[in-house]
Amino acid sequence: MKPPYSNLFASTTDWIFDLDNCLYPASTGLFELIDQRMGAFIERLLGVDPVEAKRVQKAHFHEHGTTLAGLMREHRVDPHEFLNDVHDIPLDRVSRDDRLALNLGRLPGRKIVYTNADEPYARRILEALGIGEYFAELHDIHAAELRPKPDDHGYRLLIDRFGIDPAHAAMVEDMAQNLRPAKKLGMTTVWVDNGSERGNHGHHPDYIDLTITDVGEWLEDMLGDVET
Repeated sequence: MKPPYSNLFASTTDWIFDLDNCLYPASTGLFELIDQRMGAFIERLLGVDPVEAKRVQKAHFHEHGTTLAGLMREHRVDPHEFLNDVHDIPLDRVSRDDRLALNLGRLPGRKIVYTNADEPYARRILEALGIGEYFAELHDIHAAELRPKPDDHGYRLLIDRFGIDPAHAAMVEDMAQNLRPAKKLGMTTVWVDNGSERGNHGHHPDYIDLTITDVGEWLEDMLGDVET
């Protein structure tokens, strides 16, 4: 028997997934490597020590949505140069996820990745997870015209680009704030509570339809046992 929440997705034809800390667990610690490279980039750019670089980095993130957005606006950083640099990390921390792959393959409808990262990095992650074949479509920071989630501009471009009807779309995200624009547009929203936003419990029921902790587990639960 499928769980009651399956009714939320009875008419879903488009599944939109975030990438980092969503399709793979936050415990992987992959973003720590990216964070370190961001800090080193800012140190070189501004000629500052690690402490000041970290302050600048976090200030840009909180004020502009991403570190990149702040660096572009205030320091005219080339986004391609920045993204190529900070995403140049080893992926040995990312393991193939056979359960996730199996259930993505069973999930009816179109699967799209929408990420604030760039496509080359995202494709590397998807291949490392063993799920690249299930995502023919990918909407990255360049496709969003360098306006990161939760800026609704990128969501509207996503909808127009792929002809998505929000009433038949579900968005899966680990950052709760990124679900607000999706819900406003009419999508069904799924928050992946990976432990990084503990203070948010119960404070946004108006734009979160379902809370889960693991995408593969949720899909397996929703789709039921594999027929043998």
